[in-house]
Amino acid sequence: MSNNTVPQKINDHLANERTFLAWIRTSLGIMGFGFVVVKFSLFIRQIELILKKDVVAGSQHEHSGAVGVSIVVIGALTVIVAFFKYRKTNKQIEDENFTQTSNSITIVAVLIFVIGIILSWYLIDGL
Repeated sequence: MSNNTVPQKINDHLANERTFLAWIRTSLGIMGFGFVVVKFSLFIRQIELILKKDVVAGSQHEHSGAVGVSIVVIGALTVIVAFFKYRKTNKQIEDENFTQTSNSITIVAVLIFVIGIILSWYLIDGL
């Protein structure tokens, strides 16, 4: 190994760790958003109970809990995807055989797309 290889490997590992931490921030943001959806739904229900004596079953807020929990689950799955991506990249750096794959990026993009579709359906259903 030459002297340039070791610092480059260190830089690669540090970049991999920064990328992993960015994935973690993203997953925390997704989970936080899901938590807010659930809590806002509970808040709206409490307001409805205070303002009306009879809350209509089947109101648009009925599915908010499921939507919010689904978003939190997607955030948790993002952590798992990030961890396996980090470990795979770490091994590739050590083996000096890095190959770019976009599977994890595709998975997270699809999951966030699903969040968008669910929220769009929820908002359209409420109109």
